Order: sequence, then structure tokens, then C-alpha cells
Amino acid sequence: MTAVGSTPAGEATAPSAFAARRARLLGDLRLAARFAMREMRGGLSGFWIFLACIALGVGAIAAVGSVSSMMTEGIAREGRAILGGDLRLSLVQREPGEAEIRSLEALGDLSRSATLRSMARLPDGTNQALAEVKAVDGLYPLFGAVALDPEGLTLEQALAERDGVFGAVAAPEFFERLGLRPGDRVALGSIEVELRARLLKEPDLLSDGFAFAPRLMLSREALAASGLVQPGSLVQNIVKLRLAEGAPPASEVEDTFRERFPDGGFNIRTSDEAAPSLQRSIDRFAQFLTLVGLSALIVGGVGVANAVNAYLDKKRAVIATFKSLGAGGILVSTIYLIQIMTLAGVGVLAGLLIGAIAPFIASGFIQRFVPVAANAGFYPGALTVSALFGLLTALGFALLPLGRTRDVPATALFRQAGITRSPRRIRWAYAGGALAAALAVAGLAIGLANDRIVALVFLGGTIVAFGVLRLVAWGLAAGAAKLPRVPSTPLRLAVGNIHRPGALTPSVVLSLGLGLTLLVTLATIDHDLRREIGTNLASRAPDFFFVDIQNTEIEPFGAAIAELSPGSTLDTAPMLRGRITALNGEDVAKMEVPPEGAWVLRGDRGITYSATLPEGASLADGEWWPADYAGEPLVSFSAEEAGELGLTVGDTVTVNVLGRSITARIANLRTVEWETLSINFVMVFDPAAFAGAPHSWLATLSAPDEADPAATERREQALVNGITNRFPAVTTVRVKEALDQVNGLVAQLATAIRAAAAVALVSSVLVLSGALAAGSRGRIHDAVVLKTLGATRVTLIQAFAAEYMLLGLFTGVFAVGAGALAAWFVVERIMELPFVFDWTVALVTLVVSLVLTVAFGLVGTWRILGQKAAPVLREL
Repeated sequence: MTAVGSTPAGEATAPSAFAARRARLLGDLRLAARFAMREMRGGLSGFWIFLACIALGVGAIAAVGSVSSMMTEGIAREGRAILGGDLRLSLVQREPGEAEIRSLEALGDLSRSATLRSMARLPDGTNQALAEVKAVDGLYPLFGAVALDPEGLTLEQALAERDGVFGAVAAPEFFERLGLRPGDRVALGSIEVELRARLLKEPDLLSDGFAFAPRLMLSREALAASGLVQPGSLVQNIVKLRLAEGAPPASEVEDTFRERFPDGGFNIRTSDEAAPSLQRSIDRFAQFLTLVGLSALIVGGVGVANAVNAYLDKKRAVIATFKSLGAGGILVSTIYLIQIMTLAGVGVLAGLLIGAIAPFIASGFIQRFVPVAANAGFYPGALTVSALFGLLTALGFALLPLGRTRDVPATALFRQAGITRSPRRIRWAYAGGALAAALAVAGLAIGLANDRIVALVFLGGTIVAFGVLRLVAWGLAAGAAKLPRVPSTPLRLAVGNIHRPGALTPSVVLSLGLGLTLLVTLATIDHDLRREIGTNLASRAPDFFFVDIQNTEIEPFGAAIAELSPGSTLDTAPMLRGRITALNGEDVAKMEVPPEGAWVLRGDRGITYSATLPEGASLADGEWWPADYAGEPLVSFSAEEAGELGLTVGDTVTVNVLGRSITARIANLRTVEWETLSINFVMVFDPAAFAGAPHSWLATLSAPDEADPAATERREQALVNGITNRFPAVTTVRVKEALDQVNGLVAQLATAIRAAAAVALVSSVLVLSGALAAGSRGRIHDAVVLKTLGATRVTLIQAFAAEYMLLGLFTGVFAVGAGALAAWFVVERIMELPFVFDWTVALVTLVVSLVLTVAFGLVGTWRILGQKAAPVLREL
């Protein structure tokens, strides 16, 4: 019987046993750390490639994350200046009503502006240019400041009316296109304006979205006098609000305004989402570059494994000593794990240094392209993420070599060949640890991704690539083993080296194959994308788009085209602007929409009506309405976009047009070929749905081809001059110029992508050199034995060169095939563009593969061939 307050013996010993075990573990850990630090006093010999691989991958991820954070913080910090107010409300094709304006004026200061595209022409009609016209009032800008050249001129003075002539300011590109200087005049609509200054900075430029043409800024009074704004004109009316002190928060103002004017059709943004399009682009591009940087880090992980193998090979005598003196396998593994992770920490710190200075280097370059104050700084979040990626990758790739060493007996480590011919059994603890590290990397990549589907595809592709490259290496070795005996001694030695135990085949194929495959994939996608935009798309697209043709002008416009460009094909369609507000009665603002279909619901869309099925379209489901249909509103929806939004025939779509909400039932789905750039709309309504609504017309013109490019240029210039002078309010867009602008943007993006791919390739080269260094001990044995048996230096060089050439050739061929397959999937399946393989990419890839493998191989071999035979033979 136990006395009160006493403790049974079993319960008394349990805590003490736990404490003893913990003390023993801590003691072993301290002992392992002390041995590890002492042994590292010998320097970093053999670990430079290890450090470079970690630093390169971590540096790439940290740099992308830091620069992205810098831009995101810049947008957030200057949100009100970028937006132009605390709140931005915009309407298309109509101005806000008096009640709407009064409700906003009670909350603070209002600035009203209007934007549209129009043709500005020289007064003599000899030349013209497309301009992004912006008309502002006297309060503009509410936040930020406009910068003009000359500096002493204020915006109010520059835009004021003098002697019956309104003033204007324009971007420097506008002056360059028309060969103008401050003080010159241009015609806009029915008036002439005097260009009084160059517009160097427009604080809210980013809030207006992507611009196809340079800015031309004037007053609201000048725009009204120009006659450009007609019923149905594609003009965006903008109201910006600076909240008074004590006013409710912007988000609350937005909610109240929407409740009060539910059918207003306003697109409302607060300063928290000042430039959503730019932010989405930054996030997507940063995610892509981060994944490419992660691929470089994973490729570098192979270098980590090679470096650890080579390091443990050199430390076999030390390991044997530890085990002979009674050290257990766990203690030995812990000693070298501490060393490896300490060195990994050094590599991570080097990478973090690269990432930390990247914003300071990139800020000046970025501001030349994106008008955001990029104030460089240090971004702990981005640096922490990259450090985690680096440490987890190093741990995952280091555990497997450590696991194999854990089970090697001390007697085997006293021989030169011991480590390379050690048992291949891996304990579950080490395999589980490596798997856990890999899952942690995958979880981190997916958790931080904006588009988790893309991250999953990337990670899945990486796993498949590793598996396929392993199979390729195994197949190459198996094929070499089954080849018939060749008479050439160097070639026979080369083939034998490919399939012998401890061969370099897996390391070379895996390290170089990943980097080259990525390079081929990105280069091919870039080639096909630019080819499609610059050649194929340009040949299929119409030559001109004409916008804002008034109802009263459509017939005279057609006659003018027939006169100015005989033999051309003119297609026309009525066009309004509307915004989808509800699907099947559910507010789209509260819906979770798949990313691929979100663009349809974002902002205003062009819509049209037609009594017949548009030319070039085909019905995928449902039936077209009769030509004289006059029932409930019906709409034809693009089949692809309907599928992305989960819409089918019979569903309803609510669209706000000119402040009026129209709910239409989907009568049919039709297939649309967007890539032709002809007149196409997501939504086509029945004519009765918009009976009496003011609207304009859209037209495309396809002119016959001419053999002489100069004659084509003269004809197109005469056409533009003639249309602009006869119809000043009609906006003319030359498709070739628009495609050139898009192609230039693609070229800039491709440069960044190539730089990221180059990081992966450099990492592959480092891994390749590390793989060759890791196998140097076995090469020394081979060289010494062969020389002892009578082989000459020339024979050995020929054998090694042939081996490296075969490995490089097969790796290059695989990279070309795998890269072409990956590019085909992206181009054909995702981008839905025709795939054409660029054989120049294949040739360059093969040459790079051969040069790298042969060059690095022979550099290492030259040192091996000079090795003295006696010391090596003595230890065999």
C-alpha cells in the first residue's frame, strides 16, 4: 500500500530516464558539433561548387522576390497618387448623373476626367498619329504632381485657352512621331490645340491601364469643343474622389455608393487596388521567375549530392578512425550533417546577399519602364523564403549520401575503393528525411504561388524530368553494355566507362540534361510566340481597325473606303460597351471565378447585336434567333469562355449598358476564332435588346497585298490621311503597329526569361564540373592501372574524350527531344498556337552540350593523367 504523497517506483524512474536520454542526446550533439567544427578548420576544399550551386539558386529566388516586393510596396505606398484619389469611379459611354455626383461631392474633393483614343493630325493634313487623349479639370491631379518641360509652366497655364486656342501637353513620343516642338499646333476633331509642353510625368498613368499610343492631355472644355464625344463614342468618364477629413473609409464609401446606385454600371476601385493589371502581371511574372530559380536550385541539389559524395570519399580515413574508436553510425552521420548544413548556410548567406542588393541594382532600370517610385530596401520576407528553399534543398540532397555512409563498416573504409563500392542500402530514416525535405519544398512553392495549378504542373514536371533522366542514363548504360566489341581501344574504353560501376553517366545526364531541356523549352516557346505575332498573326489579321464611326457616318465612311482603297474588304459591326454584373442572378463580385475566365468579368467588354450568325462563326450548341425576333433579350455567348465560366444554354447573363441592366438568356454558344483578329465579341445580342440605344460602329479593313512594300506604305498612308481628314472623330488603328508594340513587349519579357534560364544552365554547368570532380578518384585508379598495363597518355585522352563526347551527344539529343515535347505542350495545348520547332535551337543545344562535357571532362582528365602510379598502387 502506498503512503499518501509517495510516488510509485515506476513513476519515479520514468522522468529521470527521459532526462537521462535527453542529456545523452544533447551530449552527443555537442560532441558531434565540436568534432565537426574542428574538422572544418581544414578549409572549404571540394565544397566551392556546393557553395556556388546553393548561392546561385538562393540568389535567383531572393532577387526575384525582393524586386517583386519592392514594386508591390511601391504600388501600395503610392496607391493614392497612382489611382489619382482615394476612390476612382469610371463609366463607359455615359457621364455620371447629377444625383451620383452630388452624393460624392458631399464626401470630399472631386476631379473629373475623360479618356478616349483619337487621331491627332497636322493642320495641313499631311500626317497624323494615334493618341491616348485625356481631358482633365482644374483640380487634376488630386494627389501627386505633373512634371512638364519647360519646368516653370503649370498644368493650368499649359491647358488654358488663349486667343481662342486651347492648350495641350503631350508625351515626348507624341512630339517625335509627328516631328513637332512645343508651340506647334495639331488638329483634334474639329479644333486645333497648341502643344505648350512635354508631359514628363503623369502621376495616375498606371491606373488607366495599358496604353497603345502616347498621351495627349487637354482640358475638359477643349474636349467638348472638339466634337469627338458623340452618342455611343467609346469614351471613359472618370471621377476621382479625395476624401475629406472625417469621411468614412474608401471601402465603406464604395459599398454605400453601390447600394444607392445598384444599376449605375460604375467600375469602382480604391487606392488599395490602384493598378490591378500591373499587380497581376508582377505577381505572375515573379511566380514564373521564382519557379525557374527553384529549378536552378533543384539542379544545384544534384551538385550538392555529388559534392557530399566526393567529400565523404576523401574523408574515408577519418570516418574509419571514428568508427574504429567506437563512434556509432548516428554520431558519424551527425558530424558530417552539421558540416554540410553549416556550409549550406554559408551558401545561403551568399545567395541572400545577391538577393538583398538586387533591388538597389534593379530600381533605376525598372523606373525607366514602369512609372512607380521603386525605393530599394531590404525585404525580410522574400529573403526568408529563399533561405528556406536553399536549406531544405541542401538537406534533402545531402541526406541520401549520408545515409549510405551510415551503414558502411569501418573495415571497408580503409581501402581506396571502399566508399564507391559501399552497399547501396538506405535506411528508412534518411530516405524519409529526404522525402520530408522534398515535400516541404513542394509545399512552400505551392503555398506561396498565386496560381497553384502552375506550381503543381512545375513540380510534377520536375519529378517526371528527374525520373526520365534517370531512365535515360540507365538506358544509355544498358545500351553501351550490350554493344558488340569494337576494335578501337580508345572507343572500347569509352564505351566501358559509360556502363561500368561508378560511371559518370547518371550524374552527367541528370545535371546537364535538366538545364539544357529548360533552355530548349523556353527558347522554342519564345521563337513560336514571336513568329506567331510577327508573321502568322500579321498575315491573317486585317490591316486596319476603325473605331467610333457614328450611325450617321457609316454609309459615307464605306463610300470613302471604296474610293481610297478600291478592292479592299470592309467589315462593320455595331458596338457598345457593357459590364457583366451577374450570372444566373448571382453578383459576379461575390463569385469565385476560375482564373482562365476572370478576364471576361473584369471591367467593360465590347458587345454587339446581330440578326444573323456572324460570318466566320459556327454554333457549338443551341439555335440562332429568327431575324425578326422581338421577345425576351437573348444572347449568344462564346463557347470557350462560357465553359470557363460554367455557363450553358438557358443560363442568364446580366449586363449593365449605359446605366441600364439587361438580363438576357443564353440562346446558343458559338465557336470564335480570336486569333484571326477579325471582328469578334464574347457576347452577341438579338437586335431588339438594344433597340434605340446610342452606339457607334466598329470596322476592319483588309487591303489586297502588293509586291512593293514602299507602294503598300504609300497606299496605307494615303488611306489614313484621307479617313482622318474626312472623319476627324473616327479612330484609325494600324494593326501592324499594334503587333509591333506587342512583339516588343514579348521581346522584353523573353530577355528576362532567358536570363532566368541562363541561371539554370550555369547551375547545370557547376553540377557537371562537380560530378566530374566527384569521380576523379575512380578515374585516377583507372588511369594508373591502364598506364601500368601499357596504355599511353594519348590513348587515355582519346578514350576519355570519346566518353565525354558520347555522353554530351546523348544528353544533348535528349534535351532537344524533351525540350521540344515540353514546348509543344505549352504552345499547342496551353497557348493554342501552331508549333514549329526551330532547328537552330537544336544545333546550338548539341554544340553547347558537347563543348561543356568534353571541355570540363578533359580539363579534369589532364590532372589525372599526371598522377604518379606508385602511391595509388600501394593502397589498392
